[in-house]
Amino acid sequence: MSTPPAVIEVTAQDVQGPGVLACPNPKMVLWSSHPRVFIDVATTGQGKCPYCGTVYRLKAGETLHAH
Repeated sequence: MSTPPAVIEVTAQDVQGPGVLACPNPKMVLWSSHPRVFIDVATTGQGKCPYCGTVYRLKAGETLHAH
């Protein structure tokens, strides 16, 4: 039986640059890290890491400001 992917709710302040987050995130343990990738959360309000399956989702009510 596989473990469901982690879901991490993020705020607009967690988002970097053009609506992206970096995975692995600073709270992940080093031994389970993978290459750093940037996950787009601006387009749909959530994004999934292609390596570990972690889902990053904007918290309810959070909005990203247009640049």
